[in-house]
Amino acid sequence: MAKSKGHRDLIVYQKAFALAMRIFQITKKYPKEEKYSLVDQIRRSSRSVCSCVAEAYRKRKYQPYFVNKCSDADGENSETIVWLEFSLANEYISQEEFNQFEQDAEEIGRMLNSMIENPEKFLPKEKPKLENII
Repeated sequence: MAKSKGHRDLIVYQKAFALAMRIFQITKKYPKEEKYSLVDQIRRSSRSVCSCVAEAYRKRKYQPYFVNKCSDADGENSETIVWLEFSLANEYISQEEFNQFEQDAEEIGRMLNSMIENPEKFLPKEKPKLENII
């Protein structure tokens, strides 16, 4: 039996990680004057989606915390789309690249919203108490 990787087993995490890595690669081509503004912001927000999902998964025993961290991830994902819009407006990425990034981010957003609306699917199963077994 394969060992669980925890949050890394979640499809939403895998998709968010892949998106953050693609954003990292494409922002290497942005102008130097954007290094401490747009590049840092878009890299931070895209990576934060992953870190919030990891935190949510680790704390999934506590439903309100889980939902809050998933909501944070969704907010970071939305912020990433805004930075992509600036990237498109400044012609750092093509319309086709933007469309693909936006499509991927929207899919991640839908997955996060599903997690927020249905947290019970992600919460750990209660283990039977010893007195209930006897």
